[in-house]
Amino acid sequence: MEIRPILSALLRNKTGPVLVAVQVALSLAILANALHIVSVRQAVVTRPSGVAQEDAIFTLKVGNANVNAGFNELRSSQERHLALLRALPGVAAAAQINQVPLSTSGNVTSMSTDPKREQEPVGVSYYVSPGGLIDTWGLKLVEGRAFLPAETMEIEVGKSMDKPDVVIVTRALARKLWPAGGSHVGKLVYFGGGDSSARVVGVLERLQTTTGQVDEEGEWSILQPLRRVAAGAAYTVRAAPGQRDRVMAEAEAALRKEANNQVVIHAKTFDQVRADRYRADRGLAWMLVAVSVLLVLVTASGIVGMASLWVTQRRKQIGVRRALGARKVDILRYFITENVMITSAGVAGGVLGALALNHLLVTRLELARLPPGYLLAGAAVFFVLGIAAVYGPAWRAASTSPAIATRGVV
Repeated sequence: MEIRPILSALLRNKTGPVLVAVQVALSLAILANALHIVSVRQAVVTRPSGVAQEDAIFTLKVGNANVNAGFNELRSSQERHLALLRALPGVAAAAQINQVPLSTSGNVTSMSTDPKREQEPVGVSYYVSPGGLIDTWGLKLVEGRAFLPAETMEIEVGKSMDKPDVVIVTRALARKLWPAGGSHVGKLVYFGGGDSSARVVGVLERLQTTTGQVDEEGEWSILQPLRRVAAGAAYTVRAAPGQRDRVMAEAEAALRKEANNQVVIHAKTFDQVRADRYRADRGLAWMLVAVSVLLVLVTASGIVGMASLWVTQRRKQIGVRRALGARKVDILRYFITENVMITSAGVAGGVLGALALNHLLVTRLELARLPPGYLLAGAAVFFVLGIAAVYGPAWRAASTSPAIATRGVV
C-alpha cells in the first residue's frame, strides 16, 4: 500500500483533511459521552424500587372533610377505610402508609449508631405503617423478621413525635451504618439528637427513598410500625394481576360512598409515580440521542462532501493512473486508505477529547467514568461511516474512462 505518497499528498493540501479530522474528533468526543450519559440515565430509570409487581400497585390519598373529628373518630375512619379496601373484589393486599417510593417528597429523619452524635448522622426516608406493608409491596426481608402486632404504636399527628422502639432498615443503609458487616439484627440506631432509639429487627433487600437519588443514598430507607392518626390518610393497594385500573376506580367510589362524599381522594398508580419521577431523565436521554444522531449525520455529510470535492479535483490524476494500468480497485483502495488515515487522526483526537470531557463530567457532576467500550464502538462507527461516505464518489471516479477524465469532462 502506498502510504507515504498518500500522506505526502495530504500534507500538501492540509485544509480539507484537517477539517474532516477535527469534525470526527469532536463528534466522537461528544457522541461517546452522550451515549454514556444516556446509558447511565437509563440504568437509573430502570432501577428496581424494592416494590414487587409495580404495575399492580396504586395509592389513595384520602382527606377527611371533618377537620374537627377527634382521635378515636379518625382512627376508626382509617380502620374502616382499610377494611373496606381489603374486602373489594380483586384486592390482593392493602396497607396504610405515609409515603411512596419515588414520589419526590415525603418524611425524612436523621439517624446514627452513636447516641452522642459524634458520628455523622445519615438522612433516611422514613416509612411508617400499622401493618401489612411488607406483604402489600412485596418487600423482601434478607435478615430478621417482620413487625409483630404488639410492636405497633399509634400517635396523633401534631401532638406526638414518639417513635416505636423497633425498626427495619434496608441493606444499603445497614452497610452504611455498619460497614464492618456481620449480622445487623439486634443493633441499635438513634434518631435526631440521640434522645430516642430503636432496635433493628429486620433488613430489607431494597426500598428506594422518596427522591430516588442516583447513588446508594437512593436506598437509605427505614420502616417502623406506626399508625399516624390525622384528618388525612394514605393507603396503598395491590390488585390482582390485570385488574389494577378497575380496582382503583371501584376503591375510590367505595371510599366516597362510605364517607357520603365528604372526602377528597387522589388516586395514582405506581407506574405514574415512577414516570413522574423520571420524566426529566427520559427527556434528557432522548435529547442526547437526537444530538448524537444529528452529529453522525453532519459528520457523514461533511465526509461525503469533502470526498466528492477531492475526487472532482483529481479527475485528471485518476485518468492518468487508469491510462497507466491502474485498476478500478486500485483507485478505490487509494481513496479508502486516504480516508482511513484521516479518520484515524480524528479518532485519536476524539479519544483524547472524550477522556478529557469525561474527566470534567466526573469531577464536576460526579458522573461515572467512561467505559472503553464506548470509545471502541464510536471509533468503529466513524471508520465505517468514513469508508461508506467515500466509497460512492471514489467508485464513480474509478469508473470514469481515462480519456474522459483527462479531458476534464464528466
